[in-house]
Amino acid sequence: MPKIKTRRSAAKRVKVTAKGKIKHWSPNKSHLLTKKNRKRKRRLKKAKYLEGGQAANYKQLIIYM
Repeated sequence: MPKIKTRRSAAKRVKVTAKGKIKHWSPNKSHLLTKKNRKRKRRLKKAKYLEGGQAANYKQLIIYM
């Protein structure tokens, strides 16, 4: 039986923590920042964790991480 490949596009967008949670970063913070207020930009800087069904789907995509 062949090995299952990791989806590289998914692997580049997330990181798996030591406890197995999937950490990701917010989009919408690279350009057009003048119209976004400070609070919103601060919130976008922070990393977030995937939960529930999204986390389960990502774990299938990044099997060996």
